[in-house]
Amino acid sequence: MKDKHLTYAESGVDIEKEEVTIKALTKGMDYKREGLGAPLTGIGHYAGLIDFGEYALALATDGVGSKVLIANEMKRWNTVGIDCIAMNVNDLLAIGAEPISFVDYLALEKHDKDFAAQIGEGLRKGAEISRMSIVGGETATLPDIINGFDLAGTCLGMVRKENIITGEKVQLGDAIVGIPADSVHSNGYTLVRNIMEQSSYSYHDKFPYNESTTIGDELLIPTRIYMEVLDVIKECDVHGLAHITGSGLLKLKRVTSLGFDFYDPIEPNDIFKFLQEEGNVDDFEMYKTFNMGMGFVVILPQDQAEKAASMTGGKIVGRITEKGIKVSDLVMVE
Repeated sequence: MKDKHLTYAESGVDIEKEEVTIKALTKGMDYKREGLGAPLTGIGHYAGLIDFGEYALALATDGVGSKVLIANEMKRWNTVGIDCIAMNVNDLLAIGAEPISFVDYLALEKHDKDFAAQIGEGLRKGAEISRMSIVGGETATLPDIINGFDLAGTCLGMVRKENIITGEKVQLGDAIVGIPADSVHSNGYTLVRNIMEQSSYSYHDKFPYNESTTIGDELLIPTRIYMEVLDVIKECDVHGLAHITGSGLLKLKRVTSLGFDFYDPIEPNDIFKFLQEEGNVDDFEMYKTFNMGMGFVVILPQDQAEKAASMTGGKIVGRITEKGIKVSDLVMVE
């Protein structure tokens, strides 16, 4: 197995084909409401914005993905609710919006009271961290469709129109502040599971880099919720924001057509080192699939970068250049 380089696409998730599907799906979505509720952004940014007077309302929807299969294997479901909320909230933060409410969607094969209580525990904790209310949701019993369960949700946020951050202000020479990730978060788990299936390890084995925990528990560490970004926005002249999720650093193309030079990247978490070694995954594939230790990016003038880094527990990882995406000597995009 170590002779073969495992990839996300060969594991079942082809990012390029996914982009083609998204374009086909959204091609005919050309109707636009006018007046109150009219869209302020096109489809494709981290969150959608609609006109609400002096404010814009922000909407994002996402789920936990195949990470739930590891929760099933470990029979521990009290963290995936945090993931569900985090994936939505972080997308709102990436456009400058404050989360205010959330609705969840839980699809089940069958009902189990103890399982449901653990899902609710995670959702409650995620909402508390995000300082927002869960105002409703939907539970669907779908034994003919669902094997186990699926958890997703939709988040509503708000931002004053003059404070919307889409990346338009990003300019050459701006500093890039990277904020650490707590874990793999909630992306790339199809590749994670492929690596584990072909590994000699099981999810219940001790994690080689920290034998006080198991590999499964390490992989279930929930997604960090980056609420401190709102404080940075209030105190600094933020030009751009990015939530590093599926497709890794390639997501930065959403923010600006300028380039990114990560000359001093954050050291990847030990779990990434383990996965890369076990799956014989090359560096390009790792940075194309995972957050690699950096879950959020703030772009702002050089003279404010140290302040932003101090406020978030991050560090200056690079600068804005004319084109491309580069991590140390690894060229992601020319």
